[in-house]
Amino acid sequence: MLALVKTKKGTGNIELMDVEIPKIGVNEVLIKVQAAGICGTDIHVKNDEFPYWPPVILGHEFSGNIIETGSEIKDYRIGDRVVAEPHTLACGKCYYCRTGNIQICSSKRSIGWGIDGAFTEYIKMPEKLLHRIPDNMSYENAAVIEPTANVVHDVLERGKVEPEDFVVVLGPGPIGLLAAMAAKAQGAREVAIVGTPEDENLRLKIARDVGIDHVINIADEDPLNRILELTDNNGADLVVEASGAEPAINMAVNLVRKKGRITVIGMTGKKKIEVPWDTAIFKACDVLFNFSTSYTSWNRAISMVAQGKINIDAIITHREPLANWEKTFDSVENKKAIKALLIP
Repeated sequence: MLALVKTKKGTGNIELMDVEIPKIGVNEVLIKVQAAGICGTDIHVKNDEFPYWPPVILGHEFSGNIIETGSEIKDYRIGDRVVAEPHTLACGKCYYCRTGNIQICSSKRSIGWGIDGAFTEYIKMPEKLLHRIPDNMSYENAAVIEPTANVVHDVLERGKVEPEDFVVVLGPGPIGLLAAMAAKAQGAREVAIVGTPEDENLRLKIARDVGIDHVINIADEDPLNRILELTDNNGADLVVEASGAEPAINMAVNLVRKKGRITVIGMTGKKKIEVPWDTAIFKACDVLFNFSTSYTSWNRAISMVAQGKINIDAIITHREPLANWEKTFDSVENKKAIKALLIP
């Protein structure tokens, strides 16, 4: 089968290769991949900016149907349409696993960087990480459940959007747009999203198309002045930092109200950055750092997408075969795409 493989350490070193179809264990299923999404993490691995263990097949956002089941599989059958949590190789014994936080187990090596992932024709997964998708959900939409589950966990479960909250999202990439839609669906009074001039023609346009209340281009107006004007000079109840850009991270502290919340999703790719620490202290704000997904966020994300509360179709801009991976990666990296899918 064809697979997109990070062959060795270093920038680049990605090849489309012919590899063997994986053999499943007694508690695993073999899934035919129908669609797989390119994530910022894949770009970080390409650029040698994220931990990975080569040679490894990239890709951790995917959907597909089961074509083979292990001898001890009881709850899933051939033909089932599924998505899967990427928390492979979590030990099950450490403090984090035993408290229901397998996503931060030190032994975890997720598909796509720790073990072979989904940019290929077939992938094996343990039964315990599977989630069924409804028949009325397309495989393409289902391939975006993983980033949606991230947003549900980071913004709704941990950021705790409450009815009548004013929410600001920094960064109108796929995660930022999903976060803005999730906040609206959860009952936020108003949602603002902030981007740069290079976001104007694609990302900010889509933000307007999906009904985000306030779309702010920093070239046209000062986000701080606008948010203070919209919130009776208080600031936002919740700021979602989805860009990973140092200026935006600093802006988050200025935009949040006193006793407000900042939920952090964007990764900087740097060892350290400058942060206005004392300003955050004087505001007595809560800052929530996040990584990966919870079990509960997956079924909640599936439900929200299935009900049309989050518009996945609006953010899928590219659908390409594996052979076109290079130009598709370039489109993602250069912000000419929002959510790009590879179709094996």
